[in-house]
Amino acid sequence: MTTACSSSADDARDQGLPQPPVAEQRPHQVPSPHGAVREDEYYWLRDDTRENPEMLAYLNAENAYADAVMAGSEALQKKLYEEIVGRIRQDDSSVPARERGWWYYSRFETGKDYPVYARRRDGEGVDALSIQQANDSGDFADEQVLLDVNRMAEGKDFFSVGNYEVSQDNRILAWAEDDVGRRQYVIRFKDLETDEVFDDEIRGVSASLVWADDNRTLFYVENDPDTLLTVRVRKHVLGTPASEDVLVYEEEDDSFYMGIGRTRDDAYICIYVQSTVSSEMRCTPAAEPGEFTVLAARERDVEYDADHHNGRWVIRTNWDAPNFRVMTAPSNATSRDQWQEWIGHSEDVFIEGLELFDGFTAIGERSEGLERVRVIREGGAEEYVKADEPAYSMGLSVNSEPDTEWLRYGYTSLTTPATTYELNVVTGERRQLKQQPVIGYDPAQYTTERIWATARDGTRVPVSLVYRNGFERDGTAPLLQYGYGSYGYSMDPGFNLPVVSLLDRGMVYAIAHIRGGQEMGRKWYDDGKLFNKINTFTDFIDVTDHLVAQGYAAPDRVAAYGGSAGGLLVGAVANMAPDKYRVILSQVPFVDVVTTMLDRSIPLTTNEYDEWGNPETPEAYRYMLSYSPYDNLEEKAYPAMFVGTGLWDSQVQYWEPAKYVARLRTLNTGEYPIVFRTNMDAGHGGKSGRFRRYEELSEMYAFLLDQLGVQ
Repeated sequence: MTTACSSSADDARDQGLPQPPVAEQRPHQVPSPHGAVREDEYYWLRDDTRENPEMLAYLNAENAYADAVMAGSEALQKKLYEEIVGRIRQDDSSVPARERGWWYYSRFETGKDYPVYARRRDGEGVDALSIQQANDSGDFADEQVLLDVNRMAEGKDFFSVGNYEVSQDNRILAWAEDDVGRRQYVIRFKDLETDEVFDDEIRGVSASLVWADDNRTLFYVENDPDTLLTVRVRKHVLGTPASEDVLVYEEEDDSFYMGIGRTRDDAYICIYVQSTVSSEMRCTPAAEPGEFTVLAARERDVEYDADHHNGRWVIRTNWDAPNFRVMTAPSNATSRDQWQEWIGHSEDVFIEGLELFDGFTAIGERSEGLERVRVIREGGAEEYVKADEPAYSMGLSVNSEPDTEWLRYGYTSLTTPATTYELNVVTGERRQLKQQPVIGYDPAQYTTERIWATARDGTRVPVSLVYRNGFERDGTAPLLQYGYGSYGYSMDPGFNLPVVSLLDRGMVYAIAHIRGGQEMGRKWYDDGKLFNKINTFTDFIDVTDHLVAQGYAAPDRVAAYGGSAGGLLVGAVANMAPDKYRVILSQVPFVDVVTTMLDRSIPLTTNEYDEWGNPETPEAYRYMLSYSPYDNLEEKAYPAMFVGTGLWDSQVQYWEPAKYVARLRTLNTGEYPIVFRTNMDAGHGGKSGRFRRYEELSEMYAFLLDQLGVQ
């Protein structure tokens, strides 16, 4: 048998680069239920245990090659890292939120990677601003620390607290922690009066959990150990073994995700199940939890979510309303027959969410690709929260209590750091609670634009742009174009602290709001998924063409960036139009679409048939095969590429980018380097901690700048 990893001088080209590793090709066929068969010579790189020595040898060889390629840019990497971290105020804290007589927040300490979760008791003169002032001055005398994640993470390569909940009597803390990076959590408990950590421990769960009113019963969601699907809701009673936890609900359909939470008025505990195209809620009284009653039975292509306030259900749904409408129903409702329309459907306005208050309702919505907040008073009067820039992001913030005249919302743009405001809906007074501190940054030195590019089918695609003042649209600038375009996720223009380092070096940064997202409403999403997926890729390419034609970028200085499903995007774009991009940046990319979607044992597969299609059917198989980046690699010149992954990624398995790079190395006839970096102790989100991730980003940015010739 040949070795699993060898070297090839041919791939080093004439740039004086070290020799990249070449993975061994081993014959393997991937069958489909309908008889189609594909050759996958790098299938052997998959190892669910992450222990195969030959696989690990290949990943380590790729990391060694990445080290060698990047060795010449170490000074630039260090400078970028120092710039990025230097903009961060290290002793920072979040905006406190009041709940049941306590103000909850998180804060960071100088030089430390992880947050401290804490609270302060409410009282005269205590509010969000006074607590922030105390935190800023280092006055923690009245603070109670819930979790110091820095201590919890000591000695661990990865650590994350996914969620925490305090019991209704404010005494018992339950939290979900992950020390691997696969989002497979362990729930633990602590008495906040005595600081005693209980012996109770619940393993193999998601981060979704909620207390009942008895302050001893915790409902949580159990994961399948292999697929990580959220499959069961159980209830745990403090002081009893987890093995005795009672099964409350089991989801039989593996295309659904599941979570659990409380309603706005704390009256109900609800189980939420959601697929790509439908949803269902079942609820029980929080005071005396019993059987969970279905609010409305699931139906394909009907989605809804509901909250309870003032003795009624308020429901956001796409039932006969693609952009969603709002309905109401009595507390005892069990079917849609009992729903009545309150806010009607609009073809031009997409309703994203709502918050219920005692005297008003706040609606988060979007129109013409931009977010806005609408306030509806009890009498029916309406007003919109104003924005000050042409391209921005605005949305409802943490509004934990309904009995207030103050509405919190968040605002940001490509030039404005994340800002939290409170608006008094009675007086109209607006006050700023916090703006993300960015050391040494002056927003007046930068300009943001919102333009439209025309796709090849005539569709107008919104584009958000930012650059440093002094930029001239003369067709010479380097450009980084970002996109995602999947799951209906909208990539709204928000402040990106690391990007400032690119702007200060003369780069233009663009977000292409392509189909597959939901920026322009539900149809925008539908037109970029399943058998319309190709629109996502061609939109991105057409945006590039438009930006070059309009002088925003030099045609030979364009880079594309995407992660996860955005990695699928840039992988497809690299196959379809490699000559239009000088650099491709691809993080945790979903690039082996067909093999993954044929494998029900992989996390997320069955949940996503309605996003990509089910390749067990011939038509979907052929369509997905037509754009899958791994399957469409050809012998031709590709752009320079930086591909990153995490060995413990549970959402896009490490072997997808590993196989992709291995095959790419054998087919690429171009002169530019391909760098593949595997974080051996991280998952989908990369390294844990607020600074370590910037080490990875600085390396990728250094690669980008070097390849584009940016000083």
